[in-house]
Amino acid sequence: MTTQAIALNAAARQRYLLVLLFAGFVLTGVEITLAGPMLPLFIQRWSLTDSQAGIFFTLEFGFSLAGVWISSLITHYFGSRTSLVLGYLLIGFGLAIVNASSMNVALFALGALGFGYGLVVPVTNVTVAEIGGLRSASLVSLVNFAWGVGSFAVPLLVLVALKGAFLTKMLYIFAGFGGLLAFSFLFSHVPEHQEATPRSETSASPKVGMVITATLAALFFLYVATEVSFGSWAAAHVKRLAGNGNSLATLAPMFFYGGLMTGRALAPLILPHVRELRLVWTALSAVVFFGFIFVFAGTQRTAFVSVAATGLGCATVFPIYVAWLSRWYGDQITHVRGVMFSMSSIGSASAPGIVGFVSTHAGGLRAGLFVPLVCALLMIVLLFLVRRQAAA
Repeated sequence: MTTQAIALNAAARQRYLLVLLFAGFVLTGVEITLAGPMLPLFIQRWSLTDSQAGIFFTLEFGFSLAGVWISSLITHYFGSRTSLVLGYLLIGFGLAIVNASSMNVALFALGALGFGYGLVVPVTNVTVAEIGGLRSASLVSLVNFAWGVGSFAVPLLVLVALKGAFLTKMLYIFAGFGGLLAFSFLFSHVPEHQEATPRSETSASPKVGMVITATLAALFFLYVATEVSFGSWAAAHVKRLAGNGNSLATLAPMFFYGGLMTGRALAPLILPHVRELRLVWTALSAVVFFGFIFVFAGTQRTAFVSVAATGLGCATVFPIYVAWLSRWYGDQITHVRGVMFSMSSIGSASAPGIVGFVSTHAGGLRAGLFVPLVCALLMIVLLFLVRRQAAA
């Protein structure tokens, strides 16, 4: 086989892998945000308080943390492909049973969804970042745009399925898609990141110190806590606004993830012309401003517009964090990848539950939604600690 033929074959394998990774992220966007638009249904079905409802998110994202940890072991001993296959099998299984009449079965399903999510997300993000090279932030933004497509569509799909009484059938279709993805990844070639040599570790260690590493871990934690809190509680918050219909409230997460998806679609056009650090600061300032408007919105229209703008502000933050992770650590990424995505899973597992707890004990959901606002403010402050590394 000629060198040109080998190169063409490698490019074809890479395109096939990217198609699968992008398609898979559409499904992960569906499954991990599904509990948000279904939350009013769960609350009504089992007569839950906000604090009790928060358990759904804590369980789901707690299992995603376990998935991240297990993913590190699986990728080390069996390769990234194994983590993807197992992850999508679990996602398919969870989707098939999440709309159960029993709360215990629904909780079990959310655990499976979270665990599967934890198995596939770190592998997908890092693999896409490595394929992207110098344009890693743009490519990671695009794959997270695919995630946004799924999360954007879920509220509308749930609303239509509830009205047409075919929610369970719809979830079976998504479950089948998860099984198809698992089967397809069996025949894909996922590049494995090689462990660093002693020399590369020595040369790289002065570049990224413990303060930068700890700060980046905190940024991963706080960002996901912010995004998941807004996305998870948007429907419940809008439902309680005066004069609001129950069914339309289900669409609130769609506006949030619609803003998120739009921003990630535009990111590859913006990133080449704007410094990443400046863009993150601006984006987080928008999250605080519009998030505050959303929390105190008096009408459905104001809530929908402000939550969409909040999602738009969130759009570029996480892809840039992932690009920094890949760029700053290079071959050492195998040592810190699990830590960073574990912190993001801890954020997603803890923050929605904290929102529910604060809501129950501090007078309402408006008080609870100050949790993601505080997280966004903390990120703005912490970025000062990594500004030199980000500018390098």
